[in-house]
Amino acid sequence: MTDRPTGTRPHQLGAAARRTLERAELEGIELIRFLYADHGGVIRGKAAARSRLAERLSSGIGHTVAMMAMNMLDQLQEVEHMGPVGEVRIVPDAATYVPLPYAPGAAAILSDLCLPDGSPWEACPRTFLKDAIAELRDEGYALEAAFEPEFTLGWRLPDPSGGPDRLVPIDDALCYAAIGFDIAHDYTMALVRALETQGLRVEHYHPELGHGQQELSIRHAPALRAADNHVLYRETVRGVALRMQMWASLAPKPLADQAGNGAHLHLSLWNDGRNVFATGNEVRDAFIGGLLAHLPALTALTCGSVNSFRRLAPRMWSSAYAVYGPDNREAAVRVCSPLGETGEPNLELKPSDSSANPYLSLGAVIHAGLDGIRRKLDPGEPVDVDPDTRPGRYPRLPSSLDEALDALEADEVLMEALGPLRRSAYLAVKRSEAAAFAGEDASFELFHHMRVF
Repeated sequence: MTDRPTGTRPHQLGAAARRTLERAELEGIELIRFLYADHGGVIRGKAAARSRLAERLSSGIGHTVAMMAMNMLDQLQEVEHMGPVGEVRIVPDAATYVPLPYAPGAAAILSDLCLPDGSPWEACPRTFLKDAIAELRDEGYALEAAFEPEFTLGWRLPDPSGGPDRLVPIDDALCYAAIGFDIAHDYTMALVRALETQGLRVEHYHPELGHGQQELSIRHAPALRAADNHVLYRETVRGVALRMQMWASLAPKPLADQAGNGAHLHLSLWNDGRNVFATGNEVRDAFIGGLLAHLPALTALTCGSVNSFRRLAPRMWSSAYAVYGPDNREAAVRVCSPLGETGEPNLELKPSDSSANPYLSLGAVIHAGLDGIRRKLDPGEPVDVDPDTRPGRYPRLPSSLDEALDALEADEVLMEALGPLRRSAYLAVKRSEAAAFAGEDASFELFHHMRVF
C-alpha cells in the first residue's frame, strides 16, 4: 500500500518557510538540523529530512522535556516537570535557515522549544531572550550585540599514558605574530568562507596570546540575531576543523598553562535609530550600574561552566572585579572608544565565554541593564587602573561556579526573570556539574570542556 503525504502543504506555510523549502531543494539539502542550546550550554538538536520539511517547519520535531535537565556530561538531573513524562517540540525559525558549508547536504535552522499546542515553553532559552527584548522594547530601546569569541585550534590526540585525550595546539606562535597567520591560514580562510556563506559578516581576525589560540570576530546584529549568530559560529568553528582533520575548542580554558578563551559581549543601546550610548551618558551609566549590581549573579549565566573560573582570575585580562572603566581591559565592563569618525561607542562585558548558553546570557544581561535604567543606578567612578593593584578596594567576582550560582539564587531580579521552571532546571544542571567536576582531577575537567565546547 502506497503512503500518502500528510501534514502541512507548502502553500499553507508563511513566506519565510516557503523560501526555506525552495532553497533546500535548489541547494540539494537532504537533512536540516533544528538546533537549540540547553542549560548546560551544549548545542543540541534533531534533523528533519527534506521530504518532511514542509510538515516539520509547522509542527516541529517531538522532543522529551527531560533534555533540558541534562548536564554537559549527559547526566540527567531530577527536575520537576522534566522527567520521562512530557513532550515539547523543537520548532524551527525558518528565517534563520542556512546551508552548512562544512557539512555538504546539510543545513541548520535555529529553533524554539514549544509546547505541543504551539505555545512557548517556559524553559525555552530562545524565548527567554525574546521576552527580554520585548521588555526592552517596551521601554523604548533596542539592543545591538556581538560576541567576540576566541578558540584554540589544534589536534585531539590520545594520551600515551592512557589518560583523557589531549588538545595539541597548532602552533606556539607569539601573540599577534605574523607567523601565526601563516600557520593557521588554510583553516582560517575556510572558516571565513563558511561564516560568510551563512550570512555572518567577518570583521577582524588575528592569532591570539595562547598557543593555537585564534580570535575572529563578526559584525554586531540585533540581540536575537546576535545570539543565533553565536550558535552558528560555534558550530562552524568546530565543523570546519573536523572537515580538515583538526580540532577546535571554544572552552574557556582547554589548556591549563595557556591563555583562556573568552567570548566578550559587545553592547549598544538604540532609540529611534540613535545610539543612546553615543548621545547620552545618563542612560549608559544607568545600564552599566545595572550590569555591575547584578554582575556576581550574571557570571553564573555568562560564564556558565566550572572551567570558566580558571579563566576569570586577576591579571588574566579577563576581568575578575566588578568595575568599569574607559578602555580598561581588566575591568568587567569596558567603555570602548569608537573606531574612527564613523565608529559607534559600545560597552564590552568581559566576563563572558562560549560555555554559556548565549540566549540565557544575553537575556540576563538585558534584564540587568534594564533594572539599572529603571532604578537609575549609579555605577560609581570609573576605574582607570588594573583593579588588582589596589587590594581590597574593588568587589571581586565569584571565583567558582558554585559561588556564582549562590549569587544567582540571591538575585531577585534575575531569578524572577528566569521564572520557576527555568531557574530550577538551570540551577540543578549547573550544581550537578560543579559537584561532578569537584570529584575529579584537572585533566578530567579540561578534557570534557575541550570535548564539548
